[in-house]
Amino acid sequence: MTHSIIGLTLALLALGLAHVNANVFQQTFRQLHQEPPLPANQNRADVVQTLWIEQKLDHFNDSDTRNWQMRYMLNDVFFKSGGPMFIFLGGEWEISQGRITGGHMYDMASEHNGLLAYTEHRYYGESKPLPDLSNENIQYLHVKQALADLAHFITTLKQTYEGLSDSKVIIVGGSYSATMVTWFKKVYPDLVAGGWASSAPLLAKANFVEYKEITGQSIQLMGGSACYKRIENGIAEMETMFATKRGGEVKALLKLCEKFDVYSDLDVWTLFSEISDIFAGVVQTHNAGSIEKVCDTMMAESSDLIGLSKYLLSVFAKSGGKCYDLSYNAILATLLESRYTGNIMRQWIYQTCNEYGWYQTSGSAAQPFGTKFPLALYTTMCADIYGSQYSNSFIDSKVQETNQYFGGLTPNVENVYLTHGHLDPWRAMGIQNESEATIIPEYAHCKDFDSIKDSDTSEMRASKEKIAELVRQWLK
Repeated sequence: MTHSIIGLTLALLALGLAHVNANVFQQTFRQLHQEPPLPANQNRADVVQTLWIEQKLDHFNDSDTRNWQMRYMLNDVFFKSGGPMFIFLGGEWEISQGRITGGHMYDMASEHNGLLAYTEHRYYGESKPLPDLSNENIQYLHVKQALADLAHFITTLKQTYEGLSDSKVIIVGGSYSATMVTWFKKVYPDLVAGGWASSAPLLAKANFVEYKEITGQSIQLMGGSACYKRIENGIAEMETMFATKRGGEVKALLKLCEKFDVYSDLDVWTLFSEISDIFAGVVQTHNAGSIEKVCDTMMAESSDLIGLSKYLLSVFAKSGGKCYDLSYNAILATLLESRYTGNIMRQWIYQTCNEYGWYQTSGSAAQPFGTKFPLALYTTMCADIYGSQYSNSFIDSKVQETNQYFGGLTPNVENVYLTHGHLDPWRAMGIQNESEATIIPEYAHCKDFDSIKDSDTSEMRASKEKIAELVRQWLK
C-alpha cells in the first residue's frame, strides 16, 4: 500500500502533527504508502483538468440524502469520439497529474485514442465526504462505498462526456487500488471491459506474518546472507538488552526521547516495529542497487549492533530531531487527531481495523526482525483509536466478511491482468499462481507502470507487452 496498502505498521502510524520528532514515522510511512511511482517519461505540455463529481455519502442507504464532491482528473490529449476511457484508480493517497501524463497506460491510451482519467478515493487527498475524521464520520470509509463511487463515476461520465456514451472502459491500479480493480470487476463486471492490477493484495488476514518473511527473503536475495544475519543478530542483541534490564542502553544508543519507557511492552513493541518497517520501506520501494547500498553501509561497521544502530540513526537523523519519540503514546496522540491534516494514517488504519487486518507482525521465526511486534500491538491500537468494540474477535469477523464477499484468493473474475514484483512483500496476500498472475523477478512494489523502455528486463518487457495485447483484445 504503496499501497499499501497496504499494511499497518508502527512506522505507518505516527505521522507527525505537533510532534517535531514524529517525522521518523512520517518518512517510513511515505515509503510504504506513497502514490505508486510516477512515470519517468512525462509529457508536461498536456493539459490536465481537475474536476469534481457529486457522490452519495452512503450508496447503500436510500434514506440518507447527503452528498459530497469527489475529485478526479482528466487528460483528453488523445481522445477521439468513441475511444475508450482508461481510469487509474486512486488508493490511500492524494492524486497527482503526473499519473496521466506518461507511462504505459498513457501509451495504451495513445494507441487507442483513449480518454485518461484518475479518480481520488473518498477520505483521501482533497476528497472529503464530511468535515472531519471523527469516529462517527469515518464510518463511511469502506471499499464497498469507494467501488460504488467508481461505478457512479463511470456511468455519469458516459452519460455526460461527449463522445463517450458507447465507449469501453479499462481500469488500472497499484497496491490497494489494484485490489479495487479486481474487486470492481467482480462486483460491477459489465461496467468495465478489463483491468490491470499491479501488486494487488486480495486475501484479508489479521496476522500477516508473511510480509516480514518476504522482506527478509528479499534482503537476503539482493543484499546477501551476511546482511540478513547482521540485521537478525543486531535486533536479537537489542532484545536481549531489554530482557536483561539494559534497555536504557538501547534507549541511549538510538537517541530515544526521555518519555520512552523501557519497561513498557507497548513502547518496546513500537520501537521494534519501526525498525522492521524501515527495512520494509527499503525493500518495498527497491530500485536497482537500493537494498545493496543499505547492506553495504551496515556491513562496513565492526559489529552487528553497531552496524544496525548506525544505519537506523542515519535514517532517524533525517527528521532533524535531537531525540526520537518512538513511544506508543506518540502514535496514539497522532491517530486520535480527527482533523484533516494530510496525515492519512487515521483513515488507512481504520480500514485495516474494519476490513483487512494486514498487520505485519513478528509472528514468524522465518524473518530477521525479532519477536517484539506481535498482533496484540495492532489490535490494542484499533480499540484505543476507534472504540472498545474493536476486539480481536470483531476484527477477525470483519476480515472474514471481506474474504467471503470478495472471494479472497479466488475472486473468480475475468479480464483482469495481475502482476507482482518478486521482491514485493505484499505479493503474499495476492494470487501468485503463475497460470493466473505474472511474477516479475528483481522488481518490487508497483514498479511496472512506466513506458516500455530499454532498461526493462526481458520479463518486465514481456509483461508490459502482454497487458498491451490484452487491452487490444478487450477493446475489439
